[in-house]
Amino acid sequence: MARFKKFGLIAAPALALVALSGCTTGFKANVARFQQLPAPAGQSYTVVADDPRLAGGLEFAHYADLVGQRLAQTGYVAASDPARADLIVRVAYDVDNGREKVRSTGFGGGYGSAWGPWGGGFGGRWGRPWGYGFYDPWLFGGGGFNDVSSYTVYTSDLSLKIDRAADNRRLFEGKASAQSLSNKLTYLVPNLIDVMFTNFPGKSGEDVKVTLPPEKRG
Repeated sequence: MARFKKFGLIAAPALALVALSGCTTGFKANVARFQQLPAPAGQSYTVVADDPRLAGGLEFAHYADLVGQRLAQTGYVAASDPARADLIVRVAYDVDNGREKVRSTGFGGGYGSAWGPWGGGFGGRWGRPWGYGFYDPWLFGGGGFNDVSSYTVYTSDLSLKIDRAADNRRLFEGKASAQSLSNKLTYLVPNLIDVMFTNFPGKSGEDVKVTLPPEKRG
């Protein structure tokens, strides 16, 4: 039994790696939303960058358009004149530099004798005497040659705030965050937007996990 438990522990990082890969399990994110939005009734909106570093760029304009499309589906209308918009929608997004993680399969070697991990009558590895069983301290410890590899996990986030233009009253605050093996904003931001607008505007004060289906392969 001890041997099988050990293999289960060794395999766990590999399973975690599969879980983080969006190609098989979809895009997973945590979403927290606080809102006092009135029911949509054709209110006009304009989308602006909540981070000055994002303002004015074509990249932000693309993501702002995606946010606008989702707002329009909800029942709001893009303002023909941003200065006269009923709602100001503030958007920011980012991805960190990533954290390195290590996984080990433990299958690179380390057999205890000519008969493998079950020992035998040959005196063990390199003359160390041990008998039958799974208790050789070298088998799954420092004596073996584990197959070790590393990968990087990135954390991305998107924040969405909606203010009433007339008095700057905050009506909505939302944040979506995810961990993935990708740091490409062109992949992350559209998915974070979709997550943010899943069951929008959501229940105020609720923190939920949202999983989007994996992308279809052509």
